[in-house]
Amino acid sequence: ETEENNEEGSVCRTRPKGVINDWRKFKLESQDSDSIPPSKKEILRQMSSPQSRNGKDSKERVSRKMSIQEYELIHKEKEDENCLRKYRRQCMQDMHQKLSFGPRYGFVYELETGEQFLETIEKELKITTIVVHIYEDGIKGCDALNSSLTCLAAEYPIVKFCKIKASNTGAGDRFSLDVLPTLLIYKGGELISNFISVAEQFAEEFFAGDVESFLNEYGLLPEREVHALEHTKIEEEDVE
Repeated sequence: ETEENNEEGSVCRTRPKGVINDWRKFKLESQDSDSIPPSKKEILRQMSSPQSRNGKDSKERVSRKMSIQEYELIHKEKEDENCLRKYRRQCMQDMHQKLSFGPRYGFVYELETGEQFLETIEKELKITTIVVHIYEDGIKGCDALNSSLTCLAAEYPIVKFCKIKASNTGAGDRFSLDVLPTLLIYKGGELISNFISVAEQFAEEFFAGDVESFLNEYGLLPEREVHALEHTKIEEEDVE
């Protein structure tokens, strides 16, 4: 564990297990000493101040039998740690709800006209990232990109993914076949990134993960909610 000495000479633990040990010590100090039997107080002291594995005290603790009182006390400590994990998970979920407020989409919108295209860009909330795929049927890479965006739309529901045929934009001369597929990314009504002939950035066959990595290189996608929750679970396992 990482430990730091404070001004009073005590040890401040910064790793998860150290935090739990400090918490146990705090619980012991915060309780009325007269209400705790000496045997339980000693167990709490040992749990809050773990010794070296090779120490004499450690060997004695391992060798002696566990009493019913000791078992109940340790079981209570495990329940407290479970409560701590549940609390942290709830805090994480609350944080994601606050960060992901606003509309949720979850699929790729087909825009039929240039007017729909402009309306989508101008009327969405300023916090919403809009990814627009300009495509045409039969153009290399367009089908694969549409499939990839369909997957990403489900994984990033706060991002609005759209697609529109170049011939329906009203600006077909700007989107000739040799620049397709093209990705346009908007936020707050402004174009923040554009990638023409974007399929050239990938291998002959590419998938959603390739497109996701590409967009993340430019910081165009938010953190996936599932990744954040998995990170929380990993931290909880460290506590154990």
